[in-house]
Amino acid sequence: MEFFNRWYPMILAFISFLLSVSLWFTGRKEEGQFVGIWVPSILAAGIYFKLEFEKQRP
Repeated sequence: MEFFNRWYPMILAFISFLLSVSLWFTGRKEEGQFVGIWVPSILAAGIYFKLEFEKQRP
């Protein structure tokens, strides 16, 4: 469980990146760009929740 809690934002961002690249190269460029902008949002949310969790620790 520790591994999943630590790495889930990176895993989700990588999956989003792969989906974006696959959409781009299959000719659905607008959809690929839309999914591609999820990557920094997922990483930023992961950082935010990690900081909030560490702040609540004693």
